[in-house]
Parts: sequence; structure tokens; C-alpha cells
Amino acid sequence: MLRKIGRLFQADGREPGQTAPPDVTGKTVPRQPAGPEHRTHNIFEAAAAYVTACVDDDQEKQDEAAGWVQPEALHFGINELACRAVIALARERDESPRDVARTLLGLPAV
Repeated sequence: MLRKIGRLFQADGREPGQTAPPDVTGKTVPRQPAGPEHRTHNIFEAAAAYVTACVDDDQEKQDEAAGWVQPEALHFGINELACRAVIALARERDESPRDVARTLLGLPAV
């Protein structure tokens, strides 16, 4: 962990509020500034907003939601949302989660 007397740093060495490092595509992901006028979003809010923006094909909202949390946290939130959605659909359809997941992805039944 990086430490400097009188200053706080994030795990990757950035100061709080600094722009995130470039993602795998090479573009930087803006972070929301900290302060009383900006509330903190959790990973599940970010995942829900991101997936909804993907469904709506709204790149601006995707970028905004992606900036609310670290990329790894967003990935975890999206994965958790997918698991919960498949489980809910499986219960609703009275099918196995595997069959529901394969159907949603357009894969043949096993």
C-alpha cells in the first residue's frame, strides 16, 4: 500500500478523485468527483445501471455507470446480476438454470 504523510492514495497509486487508469481498450474511465453533491454508488447499482444502458444501447449512460466503481467491482456486480436473473427465470419457468442460460444465449439444449 502506498502511503505519504498527510495524503491519501488509492491502491493503484492515484490520489482520490483522479481519473482511473486506462482500461483494456486504452481509454480512460472518468471517476465521479467526491463531495456532498455526489453520492457514492455501490457495485449493484452500477451493474444495474450499466446493464440497463447496454439494453437501451446508451453508450453515455454505460460510461457513466462504469465510472461509479472499479472495473473489477462492475464485473462482479454484472456477474451477480446475471446469476440472479437466470435463477429467477429458472424458477418462473420451472426449468434448470443451465437450460435457461443456454436458451438465453441461443445455445442448443444438452
